[in-house]
Amino acid sequence: MSVVLIHQGPSLTQKTYEEIVRKLTDGETGLKSPSDWPVEGLLMHVAGQSPQGFRVVDVWQSREACDRFGEFLAPILQEVGVDAQPETYEAHTFVSA
Repeated sequence: MSVVLIHQGPSLTQKTYEEIVRKLTDGETGLKSPSDWPVEGLLMHVAGQSPQGFRVVDVWQSREACDRFGEFLAPILQEVGVDAQPETYEAHTFVSA
């Protein structure tokens, strides 16, 4: 079952997001395809400014894939000072173009 991960909070800004991306990609210019992620299983990634602050939304193939990414990401979040915990839940429906 697909898992949705939503991450936002006062400590997650566009600047900290861009720093996280640099650390995830070893200084490369960004995340352009699922193969750029350090773990397999990403189905969708969207990041941008919302009225409530900067928000990141991922959809992962499974809870296991999402958890593997979380294990990789947690030390990076701590390093850049992002302390907000993501919201995760099983997707009822996921449709992709």
